Amino acid sequence: MEIWINPACSKCRGAVRLLDAEGADYTVRRYLEDVPSPDEIRAVLGRLGLEPWDITRTQEADAKELGLREWPREAGARERWITALAAHPKLIQRPIITAEDGTAVVARTDEAVRDAMGR
Repeated sequence: MEIWINPACSKCRGAVRLLDAEGADYTVRRYLEDVPSPDEIRAVLGRLGLEPWDITRTQEADAKELGLREWPREAGARERWITALAAHPKLIQRPIITAEDGTAVVARTDEAVRDAMGR
């Protein structure tokens, strides 16, 4: 199991605390420093069963600067979104946990973290 975190994020810190409390075996990826490639983002999206716009933090300054709210949310624009997430990793929703069964969750709640641990 791997968790993508931003250490400055309270949801990320809470998820890590819960994983530690439960004795989970996991690795941490500080995705702002170890930026995921477009291929890695595509893989995580596949595991999540989501589209890039579903995991984009549209309130971030970078998102506003890029005008992401105006971008189409359709298959033809998917690569544009993925490229933006790779170029601006701060836009990626966090934390994301990749589970042992090949799925992933956006683990913003304790329930989502426990769900990932149970997979």
